[in-house]
Amino acid sequence: MSPEQWNEIIATNLTGCYNYCRAVLPHMIRRHSGCIINISSMWGQIGASCEVAYSAAKAGVIGLTKALAKEVSLSGIRVNAIAPGVIKTDMLGEYDEEELEALRRETPIQRLGSPEDIANAAVFLAGERASFITGQVLGVNGGFVI
Repeated sequence: MSPEQWNEIIATNLTGCYNYCRAVLPHMIRRHSGCIINISSMWGQIGASCEVAYSAAKAGVIGLTKALAKEVSLSGIRVNAIAPGVIKTDMLGEYDEEELEALRRETPIQRLGSPEDIANAAVFLAGERASFITGQVLGVNGGFVI
């Protein structure tokens, strides 16, 4: 991997998260309320072979989430992350049917995730039922990472 490729992956996945948080926090701090939900990855939790930069960036999102949660909690702001597993999105476009089937079989719940699975987790974390949850990483991965 070239330094340029490394920088692009870090910029997209970690610096982009930082930029978003930096943009919304002043407004949330003024209102003394808010909820930030960052998107990490199961690879940020356990790492993945041939995915070093992506795993490092997503692990950075987890660190950012936990530290920021501590920093802004007194301002009434909660910060959590979702760590998706294998989700049926365009990111899987390079996989053939055999590879997708292997990933499905490797997932204990025996299916690939959907964007709706991630959206449902985000709705929960943003809602009142999660009002005592901050600094956490919710794995939405069908048991792939336990």
